[in-house]
Amino acid sequence: MDDEMLDSQLNKDEGASEDPAVKELEEMKKRLKEMEEEAAALRDMQAKVEKEMGAVQDPAASAASQATKEEADTRSIYVGNVDYACTPEEVQQHFQSCGTVNRVTILTDKFGQPKGYAYVEFLEAEAVQNAILLNESELHGRQLKVTAKRTNVPGMKQFRGRRFSAPYMGYRPWRPPYPYSPYGYGKAPRFRRAMRYRPYG
Repeated sequence: MDDEMLDSQLNKDEGASEDPAVKELEEMKKRLKEMEEEAAALRDMQAKVEKEMGAVQDPAASAASQATKEEADTRSIYVGNVDYACTPEEVQQHFQSCGTVNRVTILTDKFGQPKGYAYVEFLEAEAVQNAILLNESELHGRQLKVTAKRTNVPGMKQFRGRRFSAPYMGYRPWRPPYPYSPYGYGKAPRFRRAMRYRPYG
């Protein structure tokens, strides 16, 4: 009888000692599962935001957009010295005789004030040559500067070589022979005449 009671007590003690470890293991598994679910949800949200913001760009799509931009630039002109009070409609009417105007863009600064130049995009590439003939024509009493629009290549800057001026060889500044005076500041060496030896006065 005593042996049975001891065995049952030992089994109870073992079960009591195992229960907290099993519960802790289950809680850790549960937490790990919740963390994985949160990480997956965060990844989905990040992918959605990047897709909406256009942060993820396909290289083929970016190359195609660059090619489209270059093709549009071949149909566009740069118009300089535009009056600040000039409207896009007036610029369009000025170049209407050259061809069909697709878009007029007047550049502005961060305060919304016109910068004094604009870009005009035509539907036909031939209209660019006709528009260049209107160079130095007047709009609002100002002479316009009309040139073909240049295509800006991303990541490339126009290299400007540095100009080095030749040194002037006719004048050399005087420098003292020592970096500091060996006799002290503002002092010059004193020269004494050698005295003859006169033993008898």
